[in-house]
Amino acid sequence: MSTSGLGQTLFTHLLVAMFGMGSWVAVNSLWVELPVVTKFLPEGWNLPAYLTVLIAFSNVGPISVTLAHKFSPGRLNERCVIYCIQVLGVVSSAALALSWNRTVLVGGERHSVAYLTLAFALAFVCCTSNVTFLPFMFRLPSKFIRTFFVGQGFSALFPCVAALAQGVGQLECRNGSHANSSHANDSHALRPHYLEENFSASSFFWFLVGLMTISLVSFAGLARQGSGDRHRPGSAEESSRLSTETADASKMPPPFCTPRNIYLLTLLAVSNALTNGVLPSIQTYSCLPYGSATFHLAVVLGNLANPLACFIAMFALWRSSIGLSALAVLGGLFGAYILTLAAFSPCPPLLGRPEGVALVKEIQTFLLKRSMRRRIRWNWT
Repeated sequence: MSTSGLGQTLFTHLLVAMFGMGSWVAVNSLWVELPVVTKFLPEGWNLPAYLTVLIAFSNVGPISVTLAHKFSPGRLNERCVIYCIQVLGVVSSAALALSWNRTVLVGGERHSVAYLTLAFALAFVCCTSNVTFLPFMFRLPSKFIRTFFVGQGFSALFPCVAALAQGVGQLECRNGSHANSSHANDSHALRPHYLEENFSASSFFWFLVGLMTISLVSFAGLARQGSGDRHRPGSAEESSRLSTETADASKMPPPFCTPRNIYLLTLLAVSNALTNGVLPSIQTYSCLPYGSATFHLAVVLGNLANPLACFIAMFALWRSSIGLSALAVLGGLFGAYILTLAAFSPCPPLLGRPEGVALVKEIQTFLLKRSMRRRIRWNWT
């Protein structure tokens, strides 16, 4: 391969990775920023539950795309859909950076309507990307598919790095004086003093705008390359791919609804329900009693486990049902412990002890659950 051809291939890999990064970067950013925004928004500890419900409702996006393909096959322009949802993501991220802390009076109580509405819009973008990004990727050479999944890992890695750089507000005790105190000893009483983060939540959301814009520009570059390739004469690789598809089409596909596949789908459904629904919605109750720093690190490390699990699954495939079952049982025990912490909140077990804090940080990473989920997916590849 010539130097220019190699450079073009590497540049395409970069575009694919940045395009894949935009798939779930918005939702991951919302999660890792929860320890900061929870202190300011009126929903408080209930904010993760609100966010979980909004993400669930945002699945109306992929359902709509699926129904469009079912009842109007070939009429849905996937490139236009991708452009629309990515532009929506950029605009929603910018609006979130400007108005995330604004509240309105609803039913006699303050609610962060702006934050929740824009969070739904961003979740809609991420959920819809599941059924639009991959079909577009299948139009590119197969060597770029793995790069796309690496880019999806970046969607968790980049927000986590930014959140670690941001830090979380710390509490320190300082001497305070009371001018009108009747006791002399009170003049040296300790008072809590809250330290701010290294940069604000607005700055973090502007960083999200930059990531979403990079993903949009990368897709524009890939779409331009794809339209240019369409007018070229058929290459040897394309001819080989067409002949392979013709040969595969003549073979009868193996049955899908086998007992093993049903079992794997069940494990996948349970792990997704726990890691994307149940456990995140109670994360404030299971982590915040141990302190803001513990909550912050648990959220960040939990999202950081996703790209790590993706990286491991690229090289170490575990197709044994027994091994996956063992991971499922171990993950279930971790999930039960987290549910126990939330049930006993605000006085969970081992509160105020170093081992309690360490357990929360380690278990909340969800490494085993995320790794199990990624390994199950790779069993069908």
